[in-house]
Amino acid sequence: MYYCCGITEKGIMPHNEDALLIGRHVMTAGMLEQPMKPPFAIAVSDGVSGENAGELASAMCLEYVKNIEDYRKSQLHTSIMEIHEKLAEYSRNDAESCNMQTTLCGIAVDESERVTLFNVGDSRLYRYRDGDLRQLSRDQSLVQLLYEEGSITNEERKTHVHRNIIFPVLGNIKDTPRIDIEEIEGGFNYGDVLLICSDGLSDTLSTIDIQEVMDCPKSLLKRLEILVNMALEQGCTDNISVAAVVMSD
Repeated sequence: MYYCCGITEKGIMPHNEDALLIGRHVMTAGMLEQPMKPPFAIAVSDGVSGENAGELASAMCLEYVKNIEDYRKSQLHTSIMEIHEKLAEYSRNDAESCNMQTTLCGIAVDESERVTLFNVGDSRLYRYRDGDLRQLSRDQSLVQLLYEEGSITNEERKTHVHRNIIFPVLGNIKDTPRIDIEEIEGGFNYGDVLLICSDGLSDTLSTIDIQEVMDCPKSLLKRLEILVNMALEQGCTDNISVAAVVMSD
C-alpha cells in the first residue's frame, strides 16, 4: 500500500497552467490525499508559458497518462510519444491552441511494485531518504546543459538569462521531444518520499529549503502545504504544483 498526496496552486498568476495526476484523479486546483494500490501513476504537467493554451495541454496530457495500462519501459515510451502526437495534432486543428505544449514528470508503479520515472522538460522528481534530498530526474533545459559542461555554476542556474529555455516538450509541432524513462536508481524503500514538482517550486526554493521542510515531523500533506506557502512568500511568480508518495502499512 502507498499513500499519495498533492497540491496545485495558481499563485499570483491569473490561471493555473499546471496539473496534477494522482491515480485516476487529474487536478487543476486544490489538494488531494489518498491511499493507493499498484498499479498507479502520479505526475505533474506544466503548460509552457508563452505558448497558447498551456492549461489545456497540461490537463489533456494527464487525462491521457491516467489511462496508460502498461508500465513496461518500452511501452511507456510508446504511450507517452502517442500523447505528444495527440497534443500536437489537436493544436494543429485548433487555432486557439496552436503549438500548445507541456512538460511531464512522474512515476509509474506496476503490479510488482517496480517504480519507473518518466520525464519530459524541467519539472522534477526528488527522492528524500534518511534526511537527504536528491534530484532523480534530469532537467531538459539549456541551463542544465551549460551547468553539466561547466560553463555556469549551480547557483547561476537560478538567475541565468536563459533559465526559461527548455528543450522540446510534449505537443511541440516542430520538434520531437526526448522522453527519459528509467527505473529509479537505488530503488524506493520504506521510509523514502518521492516528491514531484513543477518549476514554480524548484525555481523558488533551494534543495536545502525543500530538504529542511521534509525533515520536519509533520504529516506529508502538511509539509507540502508548507513548501507551497514558502514559495509564495519568497516571491514565486509561477504556478506551483507538488505531489508526493510514500509506502504505508
